Amino acid sequence: MGELSTNAMAKGLRPGLYAITDSQLLPADRLLAAVEAALRGGAVLVQYREKRAPHPERLRQARNLATLCREAGVPLIINDDPDLARRCGAAGVHLGQSDSSLVSARQQLGEHAIIGATCHADLALAANADRDGADYLAFGRFFNSTTKPDAPAADPTVLASARQFGKPVTAIGGITVDNGESLIRAGADQLAVIGGLFHGDLASIEERARQFTRLFAAHHPLFSSSVHQES
Repeated sequence: MGELSTNAMAKGLRPGLYAITDSQLLPADRLLAAVEAALRGGAVLVQYREKRAPHPERLRQARNLATLCREAGVPLIINDDPDLARRCGAAGVHLGQSDSSLVSARQQLGEHAIIGATCHADLALAANADRDGADYLAFGRFFNSTTKPDAPAADPTVLASARQFGKPVTAIGGITVDNGESLIRAGADQLAVIGGLFHGDLASIEERARQFTRLFAAHHPLFSSSVHQES
């Protein structure tokens, strides 16, 4: 965030680890405990991403996560589903290019909601999302990804270029504690991580979250330890 905008701060968007769930890594009986471990490690944003479970199960999980994140003071984002975000009391929604329009999601969720937009590696898509009122812009994939192996590759230079929009910039795609520093240095305000965070046991999830938090403390100019958990 070239500058930490008042709007971003008001909605709770801060530099740091953006934890994204995945049912293949986190079955239902492990989901809450794993996200709680990521939060203890300093995650500043959580996204619930579940495309296979029946709607009642998704609603139950989302409501539980919303409660957990609210107690931690961290926004919960719902992947692709504004209605679920509204029903579970989440802070907002993340929309891909093939999902519902940002304008309609804003009408449904209101001005207070956080709405993120997938921009791949395309500044024209980012310009459209910025025009339509996205709160953060997500770019990637930057490395090989098992979650979205066919996603188009992105060059890290797009992160610095995206600062022109004055919105928080999120990097996603194959990110680990070993390659994340390069993306923060290139301009990422948030690192969105799935497999690079949520594999292994709860202790290792918490430790990896702390390692990501330390990367931001060392390399992001606007990271403030006063608003993050100790790492």
